[in-house]
Amino acid sequence: MTSIADLRKSYERAELSEDASHADPLEQFDQWLKEALSAELPEPNAMTLATVGSNLRPSTRMVLIKGYDARGLVWYTNYDSRKGQELAGNPYAALQFHWVELERVVRIEGQVQKISAEESDAYYQSRPLDSRIGAWASPQSQVIEGRSVLVAQAAKYAAQYLLQPPRPPHWGGYRLVPDRWEFWQGRRSRLHDRLVYSRSDQDTFWGRQRLAP
Repeated sequence: MTSIADLRKSYERAELSEDASHADPLEQFDQWLKEALSAELPEPNAMTLATVGSNLRPSTRMVLIKGYDARGLVWYTNYDSRKGQELAGNPYAALQFHWVELERVVRIEGQVQKISAEESDAYYQSRPLDSRIGAWASPQSQVIEGRSVLVAQAAKYAAQYLLQPPRPPHWGGYRLVPDRWEFWQGRRSRLHDRLVYSRSDQDTFWGRQRLAP
């Protein structure tokens, strides 16, 4: 049986240089995400979301990016969930993409804000009916007695709303507004490429620096 400590991998697929990377981190992210999509990786839109509660304990979970532009990165969830409660108390969070097959990681940090009700409504109405009912049926992050609770709740709201459930008031989108991006490209001998972009509220342009791996 192979020991976990003995597992090794040599990263040799690509490189990330200052000259070849974009000056704007959003453009660099757009390029890498499109390459992950083109490579048909499993769930290239999956990202880890890290938040911190009032007890100063961090927690992570996987969410799916549903949009991005100059304003930030968007995902949707239950506002009453653990992550929603933690963001209400501390609006700073971090995101991470890990595209294993491309030997790439992107880390993004910044402040989180709820998106507009109109944006949340539009996305909610684009979801499959079962998913829209599910947003009503699941008291996310709360303790329940069993799966039968979810099934019963789904049946209840399906009967109540039929084919036109409205968006639940406790469900909608968040946007992380980045103030720091890091792009990691695996390299041979563990001499990985790490480029970090950062700026303050007063900065117009992103500063770019290389970090030691």
